[in-house]
Amino acid sequence: MALAAALARAATRLLRGGLPPAAAAAAVPALSLRIHRQLCGLPAADEPSAAGEADPWPEAEAEILRDVEPVMELVKDILHTRRYGNGGFLSPNDEKVVVEKLLSYHPRADEKIGCGIDGIMVDRHHEFRFSRCLFVVRTNGDWEDFSYRKCLQAYVKEKYPSYADRFLQKHLVNRSELFRVRK
Repeated sequence: MALAAALARAATRLLRGGLPPAAAAAAVPALSLRIHRQLCGLPAADEPSAAGEADPWPEAEAEILRDVEPVMELVKDILHTRRYGNGGFLSPNDEKVVVEKLLSYHPRADEKIGCGIDGIMVDRHHEFRFSRCLFVVRTNGDWEDFSYRKCLQAYVKEKYPSYADRFLQKHLVNRSELFRVRK
């Protein structure tokens, strides 16, 4: 009943010219959704539930960060310090982490790995000369760059499907602290 009354009021305002057309279109669904949530006792996405349930996002975000941050710190160290020079191959320990936690999750991992991995190399990108990136060096001598960001996105989506979109939007798309080089 309250929903019908709210929709009737919104329609009346629209017909009388009280709302511009774009605002009217946006107001009716938002208004009806808010009233529907109130009638059904459902919390809005940005408000805590009435039953006193804790929001699982902060704990899930912390868990993903605990899993992903060491890998990101390693990649930043590899790419942005003098630890590896241009054309340098990663140590066996670093290579193992990069292959297991990143390259194996690349959307085109099979294509990137090809006939097999001889090593992972750091060098300047051929198109973006001021950017250093990771290259997979195949056993036949060919080498190809790969995006650690694509790998990380796929890793998070596979391991944390319920929270992946929210986590990636906050920490990868917006380039938050997680992906900034600390000086």
